[in-house]
Amino acid sequence: MIKVEHFTFNPLAENTYVLSNEKDEALIIDPGCYFTEEERMLQEYITTKRLKPLLLLNTHCHLDHVFGNNWVYKTYGLELHLHEGEVVVLETAPASGNLYGLGFTTYKGPLHFLKEGDEIIFGDNKLKVLFTPGHSPASICFYCEAQHFIIGGDVLFQESIGRFDLPGGNEQTLYKSIREKLYVLPDETIVYPGHGEPTTIGHEKNFNPFVRP
Repeated sequence: MIKVEHFTFNPLAENTYVLSNEKDEALIIDPGCYFTEEERMLQEYITTKRLKPLLLLNTHCHLDHVFGNNWVYKTYGLELHLHEGEVVVLETAPASGNLYGLGFTTYKGPLHFLKEGDEIIFGDNKLKVLFTPGHSPASICFYCEAQHFIIGGDVLFQESIGRFDLPGGNEQTLYKSIREKLYVLPDETIVYPGHGEPTTIGHEKNFNPFVRP
């Protein structure tokens, strides 16, 4: 059984996720910790729960989702897993941070690339990689079929969707990703988004004003 814990970090109120299993192994997804206190909160949770971090994952590489990549790498020795199409976004994130007055040291360690259909084996559980571009060039989501949830990044929000006006974004591509990759999942699937509160696929199919099934 996977436990999903989230923290809301940095001035852009990004959701960082820590997934843990019955073996106390952990995945860290989109670490957005920017301030030292946020790093301390994340480390304290991992230490208190006696978790063993296994993987560092990014759904996409906009600055608010990657602030903490380098800290996780230095603290736990975890190398970054992402889609290859997000490398250019990762490389330009520090420049974006400077524009917002949010300078940071970016991750420059080894990269491991994920693609559509890959499976992340996590104890007795697994997450399937879904390719969902549109908000960014190569966003991915992590889907747990057994427990009916998805870590969705900034693709789909509660009665909203990710913006598509940033470099590499595309409106029609985002709509296609939502309809063909997310709305085909069971209605009871919980969507854990990159910002805001969780929702479900069924709720969004019925009430999302931006993308109808």
